[in-house]
Amino acid sequence: MSAMMKQKSNKLKMVLRALLVIIGAFITAYGLDSVLIPNNVSDGGVTGLSIVGSKLIGLPLGLLIAVLNIPFVFLGYKQIGTSFAIYSIIGIASLSIGTTVMHHVPTIIQGDTLLITVVGGIIIGFGMGLALRNGGALDGIDMLAVLLSRKLPFGTSDLILFLNMFVFIVVSTVFGLQGAILSAIAYYIASKVIHIVEEGLSGSKTFKIITNQPELMVERIREQLGRGATYKLVEGGYSNQTFKEINCVVNRLEESKMKEIINEIDTNSFVIVYDVAEVKGGTFKKHDIH
Repeated sequence: MSAMMKQKSNKLKMVLRALLVIIGAFITAYGLDSVLIPNNVSDGGVTGLSIVGSKLIGLPLGLLIAVLNIPFVFLGYKQIGTSFAIYSIIGIASLSIGTTVMHHVPTIIQGDTLLITVVGGIIIGFGMGLALRNGGALDGIDMLAVLLSRKLPFGTSDLILFLNMFVFIVVSTVFGLQGAILSAIAYYIASKVIHIVEEGLSGSKTFKIITNQPELMVERIREQLGRGATYKLVEGGYSNQTFKEINCVVNRLEESKMKEIINEIDTNSFVIVYDVAEVKGGTFKKHDIH
């Protein structure tokens, strides 16, 4: 009976997460259609390229968002896992539908460029952060940056910045230099709001885990995340017992999955999570998990 209750609880959590990803996508769509796009301000990433493409060739924005994100969803599936890909598909599909449905919503701000970038950045940042907090991504450029960071001697954050510089150069061809600058400011504000909604979303995270099942934990991390881990013997100051402390570094998109693995194996495990500014070196290379 307890197993059945646990299964129902897991299904309910999955439905709730999917619902929050959808809500986040619609909030993002509202920010785009009611604030940024009517004032000739774009977003970064694949969404920004989709906005430019829609202006140039006249195709619906929702269609371009869906099509251009397909290869990045595949990257997410290969590098992070099935659940991340599913939630991302739900989020991107909802964003596509949202931009189509809200295409004719009234513009809530006009004229004041500072207010446009601040309000627009806050709205789309909150929407994207809500989706990412619940395991789904609304834009594929972050997934590309994570993949490139394993092939190039640059951090994920540096690559996200570089890729978006290219996007804003493209944006300038349609919205002009002022539009590109405002777009970059709005994107910066959105990224800060994302950090608030989903703490520590940029860069990598180190997990220090003390559990009574260290071998199983490490095996599950390797199987489901394709990540390696190290052990360190530690001694309890009160009990004087010796424990194996697990140390594992994951990227920002893998954090929610890591927490799921820990909770599934040992809900009473002792976990410390902290930000890592940069990760270099090491002999272990992350492998595809499919």
